[in-house]
Amino acid sequence: MDNQLMIPAWDDGKLRPVEKLEVHKRGLRHKAVSVFVMHGDKVLIQQRAMSKYHTPGLWANTCCTHPNWEETAENCAIRRLDDELGIAGLKPEYRGQVEYRADVGGGLIEHELVDMFRADAPADLAFVPNPDEVMATRWISAFDLTREVAETPELFTAWLRIYLAEHQDRIFGTLTLT
Repeated sequence: MDNQLMIPAWDDGKLRPVEKLEVHKRGLRHKAVSVFVMHGDKVLIQQRAMSKYHTPGLWANTCCTHPNWEETAENCAIRRLDDELGIAGLKPEYRGQVEYRADVGGGLIEHELVDMFRADAPADLAFVPNPDEVMATRWISAFDLTREVAETPELFTAWLRIYLAEHQDRIFGTLTLT
């Protein structure tokens, strides 16, 4: 089984490894991990590479992915920070679990049970985005991100819009965004 193509999903009521594209075509509920890297009130966001099979070119949180079969959510978060952005040495803090379902276009559905993480970064955080995953990055204040998503939602992934609308407190803690 290729771990990069198989993800933990509930199929016929049982958690089993299912091919990633099949999961999204069928809208199966599946495990996911999302990470927000913060420095003060700023969050690192990424613009998804144009080669991504869904939501290419849209802005998303620092990284989001699916764990490999039997991989812990924390290990997955650490792995994908490195795989997507070349970020090492951060300690993601677990921020709880959320579930959402969203049409991501092209006949694909994300129905994710997401383990959320936040990692605090130093001002001099070094990172090198993987061009197969990420076409751009930027640091933006949590307040400005919330405003931009409200003004131009079509530029952002469905999950980031949902996270900001429904789960700001899990991500940003006590930051005041309004």
